[in-house]
Amino acid sequence: MKTSTNDMIMEVKNLKMYFPITRGLLRRKIGDVRAVDDISFEIRKHETLGLVGESGCGKTTTGRCILRLYQPTDGSIIFTGVDISKVPERKIIEHRRDMGVIFQDPFGSLNPRQSAGSIVGDPLKVHRMATGKALKDRVTELFKIVGLDPSMMDRVPHEFSGGQRQRIGIARALACNPSLIVCDEPISALDVSIQAQIINLLEELQQKLGLTYLFIAHDLAVVQHISDRVAVMYLGRIMELTDSSELYENPLHPYTKALLSAIPIPDPVAERTRMRIVLKGEVPSPVNPPPGCHFHPRCSLAIAECSQMRPPLRDVGNGHYVACIRV
Repeated sequence: MKTSTNDMIMEVKNLKMYFPITRGLLRRKIGDVRAVDDISFEIRKHETLGLVGESGCGKTTTGRCILRLYQPTDGSIIFTGVDISKVPERKIIEHRRDMGVIFQDPFGSLNPRQSAGSIVGDPLKVHRMATGKALKDRVTELFKIVGLDPSMMDRVPHEFSGGQRQRIGIARALACNPSLIVCDEPISALDVSIQAQIINLLEELQQKLGLTYLFIAHDLAVVQHISDRVAVMYLGRIMELTDSSELYENPLHPYTKALLSAIPIPDPVAERTRMRIVLKGEVPSPVNPPPGCHFHPRCSLAIAECSQMRPPLRDVGNGHYVACIRV
């Protein structure tokens, strides 16, 4: 995946995140949960990269590795020219200042004992970027940016609706003027009517502030709307990566085709006549993933070679990457 260095904000190379499985009083290691299993991709400046897949495929773990909430097992995460996967824990705070995160649950991600203004101002205090009047002025500005009345700053989270809480979370993510924001399923816990408002807000903020998003979600319709490029994950690996329009108009990987066939169409006639792809079996365990291509036990196109070799993520033309030897 080649692009100019000046055009990239982050490059992830051969990222692995294995969680050890231990047993007994001595906590002897007996295996690993391969949550992220050797993936590579890049995020360009001012774009939205969508990361989609079924629950448990490793999307959120990837986001947390990028934020260095997890120390990766292997691989590199080059952010603004620095490999932050090798930065010691005591120094990582210097790089976190330029990254923000919007969590999935607007109810659980806010401290119920803090006021909304205090929550939004916390990153500024942690990074020592503002105090006193400057801190209050910045928090007031952030409330206005996300569409909240600054008079609400003294209220606690339970006094806000779900959509308002998520706006508080967005304001907190923006506090230190980050260049990259990891959006970890930021609308999945909200009502449908509120989801559109939050998506529109994120798009407006991106244009206004020049933000870059890693947008993690399982709602393919939302990802199509907001993303410039989309990466499809399955069992810890990236199966397909390309421009959003190209992925939805010309999916190449059998897993991507199955995912897209599950999106409801708001047309009863088209919904009845279209072909639905139903995958056989269940998603294998990341503790003992299948050899070769992880998807081959459920793939209708699988041949003997699929269980023997891991297909590389290769460019099949115009920046369309796919990990399948049958394509």
